[in-house]
Amino acid sequence: MAMLAQSAGPFALGTFSAQDGESFPGLLANDRVLDLRSALDWAPSDLRAVLERWEETLPVLRTLADDDAHGWLPLEGLRVHAPIEPRQIFQSGANYRQHVIDLEVAHRSPDDPRTVEEARAEIAAVMDRRAAEDLPYVFIGLSSAITGPYDDVVLPAWAEQPDWELELAAVVAKPAYRVTVEEALEYVAGYTIANDLTDRATVFRRDMKAIGTDWLRCKNAPGFTPLGPWLVPAESIADTGDLRVTLKLNGETMQDESTKDMLFGVARLVSYASQTAQLLPGDLVLTGSPAGNGIHWGRLLRDGDVMEGSITGLGVQRTRCVAEGSA
Repeated sequence: MAMLAQSAGPFALGTFSAQDGESFPGLLANDRVLDLRSALDWAPSDLRAVLERWEETLPVLRTLADDDAHGWLPLEGLRVHAPIEPRQIFQSGANYRQHVIDLEVAHRSPDDPRTVEEARAEIAAVMDRRAAEDLPYVFIGLSSAITGPYDDVVLPAWAEQPDWELELAAVVAKPAYRVTVEEALEYVAGYTIANDLTDRATVFRRDMKAIGTDWLRCKNAPGFTPLGPWLVPAESIADTGDLRVTLKLNGETMQDESTKDMLFGVARLVSYASQTAQLLPGDLVLTGSPAGNGIHWGRLLRDGDVMEGSITGLGVQRTRCVAEGSA
């Protein structure tokens, strides 16, 4: 069941369905939804189709949001799905200063001779160098991991340390290849919320440390990326460099940080990813997660936990964790 919109700007976009009905791309305004298949004369089948014609469609969406003549549906009673089905997901790691410091301390081996203070100082110096050299850390996620903003998340039996990572996600508007930092935001249609769940126990390969990280194993189980609820147009978000990222676990605040703590902002991440790959309409660029993960608190996800994630102007997602086999 849908929650109230709680999003910035006059309208947002999403993917909805009535009871047991076919999903459709919708325009959300004042807690009511307009089916874009009938409202737009070219009948887009999904939200990605809207993004593929974003520049010409955006002015029409602005007009429709103020139009009472169409057949609006109340948001309450509609099912809200993940707003977009991307072809590619670009994920950013180690992008929040305090988060990286916390992870470095949490992952110290028992025989690490460094004190906590020494470990923090060393990783802070590494991040300063990364920022100076302009080298974000970007890797690839799978679209099959995406689930809706209010759907249950199944915790696989093999995941020993499932953790949360709430993130700001940029949604690509048009093909972007080798774009500059200065022009990168012209390729962003809007923003949404992603919770990039991670099994900490399988982040690093145990069979051979030189192999490094195993992102397939630790991040891409079905449903490990709750997405949404809405796609909020970029024009409604004044400054992505100062948004509050907040995650509550069973009502207790675990993450609560400003995007000011990011080493690399949206423009730098989009530009960096585009230097190697071509970004496509509907693709996601995740910007990393702030401090306050479960590994830091010594409290990982378990059956029955409820995560509530919010980012300034982008609404709220609420997902319940269900142990595999108990759903």
